[in-house]
Amino acid sequence: MAETSATPASLATVHGYPRQGPDRELKKAIEGYWAGRVTADELHDTAARLRRDNWRHLAGAGVREVPTGDFSLYDHVLDTTVMVGAIPERHRAAVEADALDGYFAMARGTQAVAPLEMTKWFDTNYHYLVPELGADTVFTADPAKQVGELREALAQGHSPRPVLVGPVTYLLLAKPAPGMDPGFDPTTLLDRLLPVYVQVLTALRAAGAEWVQLDEPALVQDRDQAVLDAAARAYRELGSLTYRPKILVASYFDRLGEALPVLAEAPIEGLGLDFTGPAAANLNDLARVGGVVGKRLIAGVVDGRNVWINDLERSLSTLATLLGLTDRVDVAASCSLLHVPLDVALEHGVDPQVGRWLAFARQKTAEIVTLARALSEGTGAIAGQLAANRADLASRAASALTHDSAVRARSAAVTPADARRSQPYPERAVAQRARLGLPLLPTTTIGSFPQTTELRAARADLRAGRIDAAAYDERIASEIRSVLVFQEAAGIDVLVHGEPERNDMVQYFAEQLNGYLATQHGWVQSYGTRYVRPPILAGDVSRTEPMTLRWTRYAQSQTARPVKGMLTGPVTMLAWSFVRDDQPLAETARQVALALRDEVADLEAAGTAVIQVDEPALRETLPLRAADRPGYLAWAGEAFRLTTGGVRADTQIHTHMCYAEFGEILAAIDDLDADVISLEAARSHMQVARELAEAGYPREVGPGVYDIHSPRVPGVGEVASLLRKGLDGIPAERLWVNPDCGLKTRGWSEVRDSLDNLVAAAREIRKEVADQPSA
Repeated sequence: MAETSATPASLATVHGYPRQGPDRELKKAIEGYWAGRVTADELHDTAARLRRDNWRHLAGAGVREVPTGDFSLYDHVLDTTVMVGAIPERHRAAVEADALDGYFAMARGTQAVAPLEMTKWFDTNYHYLVPELGADTVFTADPAKQVGELREALAQGHSPRPVLVGPVTYLLLAKPAPGMDPGFDPTTLLDRLLPVYVQVLTALRAAGAEWVQLDEPALVQDRDQAVLDAAARAYRELGSLTYRPKILVASYFDRLGEALPVLAEAPIEGLGLDFTGPAAANLNDLARVGGVVGKRLIAGVVDGRNVWINDLERSLSTLATLLGLTDRVDVAASCSLLHVPLDVALEHGVDPQVGRWLAFARQKTAEIVTLARALSEGTGAIAGQLAANRADLASRAASALTHDSAVRARSAAVTPADARRSQPYPERAVAQRARLGLPLLPTTTIGSFPQTTELRAARADLRAGRIDAAAYDERIASEIRSVLVFQEAAGIDVLVHGEPERNDMVQYFAEQLNGYLATQHGWVQSYGTRYVRPPILAGDVSRTEPMTLRWTRYAQSQTARPVKGMLTGPVTMLAWSFVRDDQPLAETARQVALALRDEVADLEAAGTAVIQVDEPALRETLPLRAADRPGYLAWAGEAFRLTTGGVRADTQIHTHMCYAEFGEILAAIDDLDADVISLEAARSHMQVARELAEAGYPREVGPGVYDIHSPRVPGVGEVASLLRKGLDGIPAERLWVNPDCGLKTRGWSEVRDSLDNLVAAAREIRKEVADQPSA
């Protein structure tokens, strides 16, 4: 590209940064606190050190304005709930007795008190804790965390910008509190909430904040006029304050659309916009409204959700256009860097050439600084970086890793018939019941059982060479036998082998599929202290040999009860990976589906009667804008059916989904044509069961009755009560009994008691159903 001249100084900044530390120090400190090995003071010291290290790294890399308030011990939405004083009544006593323990009780629950519901953060794999609000909610300002972290950064010599969840998004993320009318609209509380934000902004200004960022990602979704009017009112009121910091409203994940002119006209000083992926439409939208002259614009031109290097020349072209639409352009990632791993330099096992295609948080920070320097000093100042970037992009495009002609030919040959079962569900149901012989309200689990310290140690010993493969395999076989014996004794009807050989439900398959890359330190927060290492989908996908057959067949040989084959579905394999950005997602999904179809065929040929293909990410990957959803659902549904469409009528296909709002995709769930679907339902009190019933869903359903994301052991009465709610909409002959999700993260003592109670409740409800007079 032609060399561009310098403009007034452009700042490099970020919206947020990974919290965990290079060695997941935060996770270890929090879990140590829960276990009693770490004191509250030690936990807070670890958190402060990680914040200090993050700010120091950002400043050292050239970031001139660092974020504060984005750091969290569990979840930033829960932090906002504390900041505005919206503590649920059932947790209030615990919070008042001990703020830290009360905070974690809201997140995880206790044996006596249920936690807040958890769901996906927009279309990411991060989970937030859902605020519970009602007509009687009283908001009170508690900005201690936000002010404290601001003062920490100032004391360390940084230029900080506090980052908060904005008031409109906070209300749109909330749900009616228990006991409230389900139709209650939390946004009606805006006028009650705004005075609290006024107090928070005033406190931050008094503590030294020049700018405060209010995140309003909910405004990138389709919103009616009432919400747009609420946003206009909110920022008109906040902007009219005489004593406050400058306000920057940020959005991300998609284009602002109808909300853009609202914020462009608001009396605020800055906007943060995403210009990557579908949000690239913000560029044209911004031009249509005449730009934002007089406002600061933070341009998110570096993708904060994926791991591929930035095309610097393309980003500079976007930035050059933006310079004509506003007075000041600063450079950032598209969203918080919370959604990517920390540092590519830690990945010593990745081929160095492939490593040059990748950018994690630290590399993205360097890209942001480079782009800001080009805006300030002209592109001549980064000529070397531009040349290297151009070469790396060309290397990736030409690599044999990204193109496999056999895979592409097979994908091109797929027909519509390949993605459909040969018999309709009613015929399949008859054949499956005859083959399986299950009781009414059959019990099962979702797949994984606790990954004990001993299991993790065995895996580490194998990697380190302290044990050989034969010793490791015997350890796995022993664990499978134990899990099967427990399930049989507990009275579970359809068993699982427990997945002791698997490190993660996506990574395990990715490590065995051509086209995927695995990382060693690429940890990303999913929720709380749960971190995952998403694999990197870099090339065309194929399967070399069976991936699950050995241990599934072994497990079935140990019991007369059916053992489920367990696979992760193609949509989730994409959604929980860093997916390639050089071809349509539909093509990548089809390639993964064909590889999994081969695995399904092998399992069925080995006699597996029940095969579960998990798709927990189907809802979370749903585009944020309604206009984009039909195309996504078409290829996602085809990919699932392509995986499962080749089996016989008497082979029962299960799928599983967890922690999302399903109401918007019930037709798509139906179109998957799975014989049985299990779904998260415990925290939402069977809401999804009611939705499926209202939609006339015709197949078998297992709404979860045991919340596995909490250490609570549900009692028999609690599980039975949930099952009765399920029976209000789903007939007994189509209702399954199962936990919400896999049991990998729970301890054995909790699992034993919880599953014993689950089976006892199922027996109790079976008897109630049997005792009912027939119609």
